[in-house]
Amino acid sequence: MQAFTASDLYGVWATALLPVTDTETIDFERLESALDVLLDSGVHGLYTNGSAGEFHTLTEMEYDRLHELFAARCRDAGMPFQLGASHPSGQLSLARIRRATTFRPGAIQVILPDWLPLRPDEVIAAVARMADAADGVPLVLYNPPCAKTRLDPELFGRLAEAVPTLIGVKVPGGDAAWFARMRDGAARRLAIFVAGHTLAAKLPLGASGSYSNVACLSPAGAVRWYQRMLADPQSALDTQKRLLTFFDEHIAPLGARGYSDPALDKTLAAIGDWAPIGTRVRWPYASVPAELVPGLRDAAHRAVPELFSGATIASGA
Repeated sequence: MQAFTASDLYGVWATALLPVTDTETIDFERLESALDVLLDSGVHGLYTNGSAGEFHTLTEMEYDRLHELFAARCRDAGMPFQLGASHPSGQLSLARIRRATTFRPGAIQVILPDWLPLRPDEVIAAVARMADAADGVPLVLYNPPCAKTRLDPELFGRLAEAVPTLIGVKVPGGDAAWFARMRDGAARRLAIFVAGHTLAAKLPLGASGSYSNVACLSPAGAVRWYQRMLADPQSALDTQKRLLTFFDEHIAPLGARGYSDPALDKTLAAIGDWAPIGTRVRWPYASVPAELVPGLRDAAHRAVPELFSGATIASGA
């Protein structure tokens, strides 16, 4: 695949969620079923090994098997794809990056080493070393709220200037002033990806797209919503308002009970019922009980029915 530029990064990207068996293994047959739906959903691209993909739990053998399958399926379908090479250890991340380059994805997603916070000069040194390991494949840096080292717009600018192959970032985003700071200096050339459930409000401010939790809920619905952001922004904002209310009333309380982000994202997929992924996450993290899903599904359909209209419905919760 030809290497991406920042202008290639836009719209709704969906992740490969991992169906997990009772014995903690990845069910690759169910994963292929989920990929079938994603490849036919209209999303702008697919990626692996974000937080929702439980990259922090993968063995290196699982990492390689996942990418061999994923890259082949995306290539066969003509689907743009990125591979995640993140690991809390910078050394293991470098090894994953080198192996990911053999599949020549459009970009490789990375995080900063994540046991101890980094100084600004260490941030630049870390990403520069990752870029060297990527052998010309562009990088996208995940910098979510849970990261030990959080970057401000000015440091993003320094990083973009120091590492030309860094083409995008995934961040919480901010208000208009934050986006204005990102547009000031070298950071303006980075594609800015934000949380899917905030995209309608942040797209006009300068966001490029989302590695989308809404695509966890409904891949095709997330694409329809994005199209409405472009055609009818006010209507899209109305959907966001109701979606945020659903999140506040039904998903945030699960987070407050200590369920991890991957557990919540898999719960969204179970609510959407578009593939047989299930709610189980890998040890040592707790899974949202499957018996909660039907009630959550009813609430989601009441709140944002337009996300589910015409969706492919799979059997079971």
